[in-house]
Amino acid sequence: MDADSRILMMNNACELQWGLRFKDLYDTDASQFFPPEQMKFFLAKDKEVFESASQIDFEEIIWNSSLKENRIVHTFKKPFCSSSGKPLYLVGMSVDITERKKAEHRIMEMATYDMLTGLPNRTLLMDRIKQALEQGRRNQKQVAVLFIDLDNFKVINDSLGHDVGDLLLQEVAARFVTVVRREDTVARHGGDEFIVLLSNLYKAMDAEVVAQKILDVLNLPFQIDDVELHVSGSIGISLFPDDGKNIWMLLKNSDIAMYHAKKKGRNNCQFFKSEMNKRANERHSMEVDLRNALKCSELLLHYQPIVNIDDTKVYSMEALLRWRHPKNGLICPTKFIRLAEETGMIALIGEWVLRQSCLQIKAWREQGYEVPKLAINLSAIQFRQKTLVADITRILDETGLEGHCLILEITESELMENVEEVVRTLQQLRALGIEISIDDFGTGYSSLSYLKRYQINTLKIDRSFVCDISDNPEDTAIIAAILAMADNLKIHVVAEGVETEEQLFFLASHGCFRFQGYYFSEPLPAPEIESRIWKRINP
Repeated sequence: MDADSRILMMNNACELQWGLRFKDLYDTDASQFFPPEQMKFFLAKDKEVFESASQIDFEEIIWNSSLKENRIVHTFKKPFCSSSGKPLYLVGMSVDITERKKAEHRIMEMATYDMLTGLPNRTLLMDRIKQALEQGRRNQKQVAVLFIDLDNFKVINDSLGHDVGDLLLQEVAARFVTVVRREDTVARHGGDEFIVLLSNLYKAMDAEVVAQKILDVLNLPFQIDDVELHVSGSIGISLFPDDGKNIWMLLKNSDIAMYHAKKKGRNNCQFFKSEMNKRANERHSMEVDLRNALKCSELLLHYQPIVNIDDTKVYSMEALLRWRHPKNGLICPTKFIRLAEETGMIALIGEWVLRQSCLQIKAWREQGYEVPKLAINLSAIQFRQKTLVADITRILDETGLEGHCLILEITESELMENVEEVVRTLQQLRALGIEISIDDFGTGYSSLSYLKRYQINTLKIDRSFVCDISDNPEDTAIIAAILAMADNLKIHVVAEGVETEEQLFFLASHGCFRFQGYYFSEPLPAPEIESRIWKRINP
């Protein structure tokens, strides 16, 4: 570029940056393309201009005529002087930093936004809550934190796959955004947990109104890959300043309230109350203890016989899990199985039960006992694991047992989700020789038409019907109907919770030939089974 601002030379980088060709611009006026401050910089000759030019270091947006898009350019300079310090000339350089800026923007998005749903992530949420609390203090307004957990999302994820689960999460996130104000924040906290931040509230009930809107949009069906899905949510609400004056207390207390909503039956919202803290601390303590239970060999199995009424012979036994807590003594599974399912520990515990049961059968056989079939309970989460059949096959191979040694007990509700997948799983289990029993029959909601399709071997009448069999005509009618139906379908029936001779007589007179309960034996540890049961049935 000469003193008259004529373009005399342009390198390839300059051509690419501007989208112009040097052969088309040679000897043209450069001021047509460069702003005045750059022209002054490029043509500087004296010290004064050098010193003023030293301030030129900036970014600008330019139009690239070839690419038909704006580009971001960073321009800077460097003076060259003689050995005596006399200014000679300036060399300026412009660098296209468009891609770098785009990369920085992507990195910023990855750091602050959830990549799956596009919602703010926990990092950005913390900043939003901090700002909302500062504003709430100034304006003396309330701030609400809503902790949302999707009910039974893991079941959908495990049964239909993570791809479907991810699409469902995206749809859920989109619905949440539609029911809040522009100033509010919907964030993904992780997994199937979401946080909604509501600022500038006049009263606490405003938060409940939003929570109910969230529950309402969740209750509408989702159409994912031509499959209709249904999901609900449990919501915990904490309020600033009453339930916490900082981010962490509000999040903790809304989480506690959410678990309270789950215990209330799910698909509801609950405000945090101070007494929830005690229960939450107890739950946390039990969770920590349960995680250590497997490591410290605190879990054990008791066994309860299932008896044929005609000859009092033990037809099978049920393996019943117990937890020998170092401080609280023997704990029944009703106290900790739900916790194990919620925390994901049920998979490890379930595999331990299966392996330990097989090892016990093997040990009894080695002692010369004629061991009947052993019934093992499967949780809904275990039953829907894609690796269930492979895991059972592996454990049978490792212990050297055959499938016909086992009976797997599942509940009615497990038959209703993803029927085709249930059928395939049951067929694979039967191919191993394993019998299938429906536990707690009569308390669920399964269609009786499924019983034949699933080829169930045994129904176990829930103990709640048996205990009032002599005083409650409705229970009597239900049991009679179950027995008649099972007889027609050629399905065996076991009555649970039999404790009296009167109950036994009624069941026998209506065609029930197998029973389980304290009338015959309470659940016993393996050594007592050997001394009290085997000696009786293995003379």
